[in-house]
Order: sequence, then structure tokens, then C-alpha cells
Amino acid sequence: MVYILPVNAGILSTGTGLTFGSVFAATAIAAGVASILMGLLANYPIALASGMGVNAFFTYTVVLTLGFSAYEALAATFISGVLFLIISLTGLRKTVINAIPKNLKLAIGAGIGFFIAFIGLKNGGIIVDHGVTFVTLGDLSHPTVLLALFGILLGFGFMAYNKKITSFAIILSIVITGLVGVLLGLIFPSLADVMPGLTNENAGSISDMGDVFGKAITSIPDLLSKPMAYAVIFTFLFIDFFDTSGTLVAVGHDANLFDANGELINGEKALVADATGTIVGSIFGTSTVTSFIESSTGIKQGARTGLSATVVGVLFLLSLLIYPAFGFVGDVNGLSPVTAVALVYVGALMISSLKEIDWNDHVIVPVTFITVMIMLLAYSIHDGIAFGFIFYTLMMLIAGRKKELNLTIYILAALFVINYFIYFVIIL
Repeated sequence: MVYILPVNAGILSTGTGLTFGSVFAATAIAAGVASILMGLLANYPIALASGMGVNAFFTYTVVLTLGFSAYEALAATFISGVLFLIISLTGLRKTVINAIPKNLKLAIGAGIGFFIAFIGLKNGGIIVDHGVTFVTLGDLSHPTVLLALFGILLGFGFMAYNKKITSFAIILSIVITGLVGVLLGLIFPSLADVMPGLTNENAGSISDMGDVFGKAITSIPDLLSKPMAYAVIFTFLFIDFFDTSGTLVAVGHDANLFDANGELINGEKALVADATGTIVGSIFGTSTVTSFIESSTGIKQGARTGLSATVVGVLFLLSLLIYPAFGFVGDVNGLSPVTAVALVYVGALMISSLKEIDWNDHVIVPVTFITVMIMLLAYSIHDGIAFGFIFYTLMMLIAGRKKELNLTIYILAALFVINYFIYFVIIL
């Protein structure tokens, strides 16, 4: 999981005004607090950190596309965390989980996978802008692009070669790619530049978190003054809620966390830890915190209690001491080869959810297609989710299957339509 520290810092500091150091520190603190809470409150061997996918949504959609400031995006994250906490403490959890069709959730998850993989290819310079065809293949003679390709191939190679090291493929490929970049002089002019050492410059970079601290709360009025804010908040909440719920269920089976009735033992406490992590993270200056599927690695090694999550949390906090060693993840001539490796690899893993979709359902197939394509080509997780709900509702009505729809689906689809009406008819 350590890869999330430099990768999240790299993504959230891209054109947002947030610094690499401040996001790194905020990510470490949020992951540390959330993981320790998960261990102490729920006694789960599940660690948490800022989630992949939602961090890309934060930067590339909310800030760079919709024009929200980084502080307003943090405010949206804070509000979504509070709403998540309320849902976790009340009986709404089961209602919300059961209201969203499984196939729609799978389609959205796959769409997010395509989205962050595309961002990874773009950040690595493998895919670039084109005035006629919109996108095209990048300059494969460029050393930095070749470095990104090497890292991506390395990660997938680890996956294909030995299933036992699949869980470590991301961090191994990131470290090796970074070291190769350093040795070739692509990332730093000399190895001395990456040796751990808390220089004033590095300490100052981490201390930038002080300028961000609390802005998630003070920026709430500015956020709520914008009509699109409510759609952004919902998207943050949707991704966090279902990502966490899915991870808890998947990992819970391996860790024997279910009771005789098939319910998660201390499930509410686990969600409270997750929601608290998001709230704390937003206050310090990082994106949504969620449970990590990588926790299954520890479970396979015998972890069954919250001790493992607590240890991971402590290690996240201690990682602040070696922050300078992660500097190789930053931009290189406008490209991010090391970050690209993680984004493409994680995206590929998320795309695998497509295999669980019911491809014999003539409603689900076009809905899945629309959800994925809009999310990818509109460069927006929010728009993909919106079109998914709207098309699902319309297709079910056309197919004469309105009895399978529930009130929650109708409400969400209607809200998305209203949101688009306000944005395209009134605002533009």
C-alpha cells in the first residue's frame, strides 16, 4: 500500500495548487488515523488510504475540468465524509446498498478503471492530444515515455509470471521504474538527490500542509454556491461508499468477518472508521479515504485481527520521516512515468469487474457501454455515473421492467437530469 503515498501526492498536486509534500503528509496522516481506527474500533485486518480513481476524479474532473478550487474539492470531500458517517451510523446503509443494482455498480467500477488507466497512459506520454483525431500515440522515441512503458510492462509481467507476487507488483514496478529512471539520469541528475535527508526545502514542502489544514471546512460556503457542487459531493460519496462496501465484503470472506446470518461483524464500526478517515483526510488536505483490497495480502499471511491494520497505520505515520525518498515520483519534463505505472496497473485490475456483469441482459449491455464510454471520453467519472443511472432507468422502463426499479433509482436519475438542465440551460 505504500505506493499510494507518492502516487496520490503526484496526482493531487497536478495543476491544483496543492504541493506534493503537503498532499504526501496529509495522505500519510489520513491513512494512519483511518487504519488505526479500523484496527481498534472494528478489529478488522483491513488498512485504509486515499483511494485510486477518486483522486483522479478530484484532480482531473473537479478541479481541472469543472473549475473548482482545490479547497472547494476538499470541502466536497469533507461533506461526503460526513454524509458517509451519517449513513454508517443509521439504518440507511443496507437501504442504499440494496437500492443500486449490482450490474450498474460493476459497470461504474469498470468505467473508473478505464478512466484512471487512460489518465496513466496520458501522464506517461504514451497517449497524447491530437488536433484532428483528439488523441494519438505519443513519441515512442522519447526516453521518459519508454520509461513509462517499461514500468507498465514490468507490472503486468510480475502479474503474469507469478501470482504470489501480484500483490507486490505495483510497489515493485514503481520502485524499479524509479531507480531505472534515476540511473539513466531521467529523473534526477545524481543518486545523491534522492538520498533521504530532511533538508529545509523538503521540510518546507511538508509544512505546506499547514496552509491547507482546515480549508475543507472554511471553503464550504464557496463550494455550495456552485450548482455543480451537489453532483460532485454525490460522486465522492457514491465512489467511497460502494468501493468500501465492496472491499469489506470481498476481504471479509477471506478473514471470516461474517456472522451466521451473512452480516459483517462490526460492519458499522468499519464504515465509521472509513468515514472518519475521509473527514480527517479532507481537513489535512487529501482526497477520499477508502478500504484497500491490498489488505488481502496480510490476510493471506494469517492476519485476522485489527493488529495488522494498526501496525500499517503506525507505519503510514512513520513514513513522514522518509518523505524525501519518494521524490522520484514527481513530473519529468511534464510527464509522470512512475505515476503512470500505478494508474494503468490499478485501472487494469478494476476493469476485471466486467466479467461479473450479466451480458445476457439486453438492458445491462447498453447501459454498461454508455457508462464506460461516457466516463472515458467525457473524461469524467461524474458524467459516467450520471449517464449510467439515467440510461438504466430509461432502458428498464422501455423494456417494461419498471417493477425492478426502486424509488432511490428514480430519485437519483431525476436529480442527474435536473443537474444537467441547470448546468447546460441555465448556467451556460
